Amino acid sequence: MKNIVLIGMPGVGKSTVGVILAKILNYDFVDCDLVIQKKTGKLLSEIIKEKGSSGFIKTENQIIASLKLEKTVIATGGSAVYGKEAMENLKKSSVVVYLELELNSLKKRLSDIKNRGVVIKDGQSIDELFYEREALYKKYADIIVCEDGLNVEETIEKIRFALDNLN
Repeated sequence: MKNIVLIGMPGVGKSTVGVILAKILNYDFVDCDLVIQKKTGKLLSEIIKEKGSSGFIKTENQIIASLKLEKTVIATGGSAVYGKEAMENLKKSSVVVYLELELNSLKKRLSDIKNRGVVIKDGQSIDELFYEREALYKKYADIIVCEDGLNVEETIEKIRFALDNLN
């Protein structure tokens, strides 16, 4: 059984959806942000503060590129798509699902962007970050699930339907 990787902007619900989806499918669940924190012994925001955005992305890329998982729902951080090796590793053994949410809905969910440990360049707006990443999410996605107007259960139903109809 292939892994299921959830990608998308911070705040779209990758971890929340991932935990429930893993329970339903009888899969393990891994949150890449928590793996990074455990391996480095630091909060994401601390790593970003110490190493800057590019240093964090390098650390994230190395850690995700080294993951060897089976039958697991994997919630990535929103910036994982910047790591070529990380995404190549995930694509080898996984179906990649992009959880898409329109910008205005996303902005409502992302009120505390700095304390969340979001990789964003100094002076970059959420709008700019969104458009920069959107192309990468679409590039790596096997499935795109639009979450606009959906609750968690409806999002999971959409994912399961798309997975069932992938082949």
